[in-house]
Amino acid sequence: MEMKPTIKNNLFKALAFACSIQLIAYSSSKAQQTEIQYLSGTGSDKTVNWQFFCTAGRNSGKWTTIPVPSNWELQGFGKYNYGHDKDSLRGKEQGLYKYNFTVPANWQGRTINIVFEGSMTDTEVKINGQSAGAKHQGSFYCFTYNITKLLKFGKKNLLEVTVSKHSANESVNGAERRGDYWIFGGIFRPVFLQALPVEHIAHVAVDGKATGAFTAKVKLSTATQADEVTAQLYTMDGKKAGNAFSATIKAGDSVAMLQTTVASPLLWTPEFPNRYRVELTLLAKGKPVHVIQEKFGFRTVEVRERDGIYLNGVKIKFKGVNRHSFWPATGRAMNETRSIEDVQMIKDMNMNAVRMSHYPPDAHFLNACDSLGLMVLDELGGWHKAYDTQVGSILVKEMIAHDCNHPSIVIWDNGNEGGHNFELDHWFDELDLQQRPLIHPWQVFRQFDTQHYINYDYGNDTHLHGHKITFPTEFLHGLYDGGLGSALEDYWELMWRHPLSAGGFLWVFADEGVARKDKNDSIDNDGNHAPDGIVGPFHEKEGSYYTIKEVWAPVHFEQKDLTAAFNGHFRVENRYHFTNLNQCRFTFKLASLQNGNKETTTGTVTVPDIAPGTTGAITCNLPANWQQYSVLYVTAYDAHQKEIYTWSWPIKLPSAMAQTLVKQEGKAAVTVEEKDSLIIATAGDVVISFHTTTGLLQMVQNGKGFIPLSNGPILCEGETGFVKWNTRKEGNNQVIAAEFQKKSLCQMLEWTVYPSGWVKMQVKYYPKEYETSLVGINFSFPESIVKSIQWVGNGPYRVWKNRMKGVTLNAWNKEYNNTSTGEGKLVYPEFKGYYSNLYSMKLITSGQPLTVVCNNEDVFLRLFTPRFSVTPFNTAPVFPGGDLSFMHGISPIGTKSQKAEKMGPMGQKHMFFDYWKDPMYAKDITLFFDFSGE
Repeated sequence: MEMKPTIKNNLFKALAFACSIQLIAYSSSKAQQTEIQYLSGTGSDKTVNWQFFCTAGRNSGKWTTIPVPSNWELQGFGKYNYGHDKDSLRGKEQGLYKYNFTVPANWQGRTINIVFEGSMTDTEVKINGQSAGAKHQGSFYCFTYNITKLLKFGKKNLLEVTVSKHSANESVNGAERRGDYWIFGGIFRPVFLQALPVEHIAHVAVDGKATGAFTAKVKLSTATQADEVTAQLYTMDGKKAGNAFSATIKAGDSVAMLQTTVASPLLWTPEFPNRYRVELTLLAKGKPVHVIQEKFGFRTVEVRERDGIYLNGVKIKFKGVNRHSFWPATGRAMNETRSIEDVQMIKDMNMNAVRMSHYPPDAHFLNACDSLGLMVLDELGGWHKAYDTQVGSILVKEMIAHDCNHPSIVIWDNGNEGGHNFELDHWFDELDLQQRPLIHPWQVFRQFDTQHYINYDYGNDTHLHGHKITFPTEFLHGLYDGGLGSALEDYWELMWRHPLSAGGFLWVFADEGVARKDKNDSIDNDGNHAPDGIVGPFHEKEGSYYTIKEVWAPVHFEQKDLTAAFNGHFRVENRYHFTNLNQCRFTFKLASLQNGNKETTTGTVTVPDIAPGTTGAITCNLPANWQQYSVLYVTAYDAHQKEIYTWSWPIKLPSAMAQTLVKQEGKAAVTVEEKDSLIIATAGDVVISFHTTTGLLQMVQNGKGFIPLSNGPILCEGETGFVKWNTRKEGNNQVIAAEFQKKSLCQMLEWTVYPSGWVKMQVKYYPKEYETSLVGINFSFPESIVKSIQWVGNGPYRVWKNRMKGVTLNAWNKEYNNTSTGEGKLVYPEFKGYYSNLYSMKLITSGQPLTVVCNNEDVFLRLFTPRFSVTPFNTAPVFPGGDLSFMHGISPIGTKSQKAEKMGPMGQKHMFFDYWKDPMYAKDITLFFDFSGE
C-alpha cells in the first residue's frame, strides 16, 4: 500500500531515531559525542516550568506556567476523564506550550534533533514559528524531529507545542483513549535536544545470544566520508570481552552489520541479570567520527511449539503482574526512582516478570528491569480497539526502535483484548533483530493461548485441555480485596505442574486511583474501575501482597507438623530456574510467645546441592531445648541477599499456651441460682447470666462494670436445638451444661465457671449441611467501643478460605480501623475480617477489655464484618451474624469477574459428613474467657 509522504517521513524518522538517552557517546573518545540538552525536567520529580495555556476546563483561557513533564489534569487544568466515559462527557481540551531555550554556538555544523519521550495525544511542534514536521499521533511513543535548519545557534529559540488530548485520528482514540484506565493530556515524559555529528550512528540494534554470538545492526545517517564501524564488547565493570571487530562501509551505505562471538559469556536471566555493553565507533580514514555505547544482555528466547517458552535453553514459568505507568499525584508522569521502587516491589513478591499494560513504559522502567532482573512483555497500545495501519505502522516502529535492546524484553504484545491489528504483525517479525515471540493478549494466536480470566482448569480443547502453550496474560482480576492472592495457590500449583503452562500475569500491580486536585487531593477510583491492585494507589501493601510472596516463593516447603520427633529437616522443592538453593542463605529463629515473652534464639540452616527443579532436605541446626519455644521461623535469602520469605511453624499448640494463661483458683466457690428466666453464676464479684429459654449468654458483670459480650453461642448456620440447662458442681467450679433435642446440630455446650472469674466454654456441634459456607459460633459485642486488639495467632493480615498464605504466627497488635479495601481512607492491615490459627485475643475497648484464650488449633477468629463497596461484584464474601465468631470454616472471596467457586478447590464450600450425628465427628471449640477484670 502506498503511504502518504508525511507517513513515509515519520516511518523513516522512527527507524532512524537513536534510542534517546541510551545512545550516549563514550566520553573518553576524541570523536564528536552525542550531546544531550534537556528542555524539560528528567521526570516527575525534576521538572521545568514552561508557559502554558489550556483551552477548556479548569484554569483555562489564560497563559500561566506548568511543570514539564506532567499531565495537566494533575496540575489543576482541563477535565478529568476515565476511559469509559461517554464521548459527550469527555474533555477535548488542548494544551499550548511555549519555552525559550538557547542552543550552544558550538553546536553549529551538527545535526540537532528534538526528542519527545511521550506526549498525550496529538502533538504539533514549532521551532521559531516554523513547523518541525508532521503532527505526531499516539501517546506513549518516543518521536523525534530534525530541527537543525530551524535553529538560531548561540541565541534564544522559541519552542511551541500544541497538544490535543483527544486525537484527530479515531483509531488512536479507540486504542488509547477508551481503555479501562484514566486518560490524561500533556507532555508527560522528558523533552530534550540531541546534537550529533553530521555523519553519525543514527540507531543500533543488538542481539546477544546465549551461545555468545553477538550481532549489531548499525543504521547510519549518511556515509560520505565514513568507511568503517568498529566495536568492542565490555563487561559492566569495564573489562574487555573478546576482541574488537568491525565492518567496512561504502559511500551511500545506510546499514552496517557487525558480528563476533564471546566465549562462555555470563547470561542474562531474571535471577542473574548479567549485562554487557558494546562500544561502537564510526570512522573515516581511521579517525573516529562518532562513538556510542549500548547496554545489552546475552540471552536466547525460544518458543517450542506445544511445549513452552525457553530462556537460555531452560523452560520458564512466568510469575508476572500487569503494571500501569501511574502515580496518583502525577498520573502517567513518572521518574526513575518510582520505576526502581516498582521493580523492587514486584521482585519482592517473588515475581520474575511484568507485562506493560497497555502501552510501552518509560525507558527508566525498562532499565530497572534490565539491571534488577524482570522479564518484560512490551505492548503496543490497543484496548478492545486497534490503531489503523498507517498510524500503527509508525508507532510499532517507534516502539521497537526505542526498546529493542533491552534484554528484559522477551515478548512483544500487539494490542490487548481485541485491540489487535493483524496488519501490524509483520513489523515485529521484520524489525526486531532478536526475533522475539509475538502474542495477541486475550487471543489464541500463533503458538499461544493467552485467554484472560479463565476459570480453574477451564477448557474445551483450549487452555490446559488444548495443545497451545497456556499463557494467560491476565488472570485473577483484582478488585478491592478479591482476586490476586485469593485462589493463586490453586492456580499456581496447577500451572506449575502442567507442562503446557507457561505461567501468567495477575491483574494488576497497583490501584489506579487519582489524587483529584479539584477534590482536595482525595483519591478517585472511578467507582470500581480502578481499585484492582495488589497494592494501593500510593503502594500501600494489601494482604494479597504477602500471599503472592509466599505462593510464588522459589523455595517450596513440603507440608510438615513439628512433633517431638522433629529433627530439624525440611523437604523443599527448588522452584528457581537458574539458581541452586546452595547459592541462597537460610536462617532460623525460635521464639516464645506466651505471656508476651519474646525470648528468641537464632541459628544456621544447612543447605545441600538442590538444583533447580529438584527436591532435597535442608536442616535447621536446632538447640537441644527447641521444644521449649512456641514457634519456629525459617527465613530464606536469595543469591543477592534479598529476603525470599519467612515461614513459621507452631511448636506449642494453643492448648499448651492456654494452660499457662488460664487461672482457675479463687477465694470462694462458685454459686449458681435461677432467677427471672436466667441461670446466674457468681464467682466473687463476677456475675454471668444465661437465658433459660434460648440457651444464650446474656450478661457479664464484675466489680468494674459490664463486659458487653452476649447473645451466644449461636451457630453460624442452623439451630442448636436447645432444650434446657443442667448444672453440676466440680469442686469449687460450677458447670452449666445445655441439653439439646435428639439429633440436633449442637451435641454439647458446657460453661465451666472458675472461682478466679475465668470461664471455660466447650461446644461440640455439626455443620448444618454436607456443603456449607460457614462453620462456627457467634457472639454479639459492640464494635463502637473497640479501640484495638492484641492477639497471638496468624497475622497481621486477615485471611479468606482461598487466601490462607502470607500470614505469620506471632504476637500482634493492631489499632481499630474501618478500612474498606481499595476505597476511601486506606489503613492496612485491615482490622475487621477472619484471622487464622487463633491462640488468644484481647480486645481493648473504651471500657473493660475482653480476653479470650483458645484451646484448639485451626480455629478462626471472625472480628466483626468488614465494610464492602456498594458494587463489590464477587468480592463481598458471606459473613456470619453477630460480631465475634470462633470458627472452623470461613468464606472464600472472588474476583471482579469470577465467583469464588469457579476459582479452584479452595473456593468451594466446606464439605463435612457427620456420619448421622456420630459424636466422634462433632466439631469441637473450647474457649476460655477472662471475666475477672484483672
